[in-house]
Amino acid sequence: MTGEVLEDILVQDLSVIFCGINPGLAAAAQGHHFAGRGNRFWRTLHLAGFTPEEIRPEYDRSILQYRYGLTAVVPRPTARADQLSAQELTAAAADFEQKITRYAPRFVAFLGKAAYAALTGQKEVEWGPQRRAFGNTRVWVLPNPSGRNRAFNLEQLVDAYRRLRLAADAERMAGR
Repeated sequence: MTGEVLEDILVQDLSVIFCGINPGLAAAAQGHHFAGRGNRFWRTLHLAGFTPEEIRPEYDRSILQYRYGLTAVVPRPTARADQLSAQELTAAAADFEQKITRYAPRFVAFLGKAAYAALTGQKEVEWGPQRRAFGNTRVWVLPNPSGRNRAFNLEQLVDAYRRLRLAADAERMAGR
């Protein structure tokens, strides 16, 4: 598994880029985002109204047709996010900000507080929209859909993600 990197799924001018802290081992091994058996990302995305059907991980690139993309702050896969060092997160910050500036989405959604806190140096992070932007991109922090995160049930995940979808829809309707 060493050396496997999960490629970003990004193009210019997306509505939302969903950003995990780093790929899980199953996702990296399969070469598809959120491929772990217990991961609730694709189901949550569908139920929150981002996609008309639940995308299967092996079709993760199809998310682009809905104007959404996928990336991670740190490319190195691990079994758990807490296996990343603070130095890895700090080292990834400049590259991550350049990536967001280059692709210029309307929103970047961090899946979990840890990556956003590490990139910004903030000790306390609230769920939802953030004051700090990356370039001209607004930031949201959403609960991590990992099956390991049992602090949020599916209904709570869907509710949190739906709020971002409504904000993204409002932006699109306003022509921004």
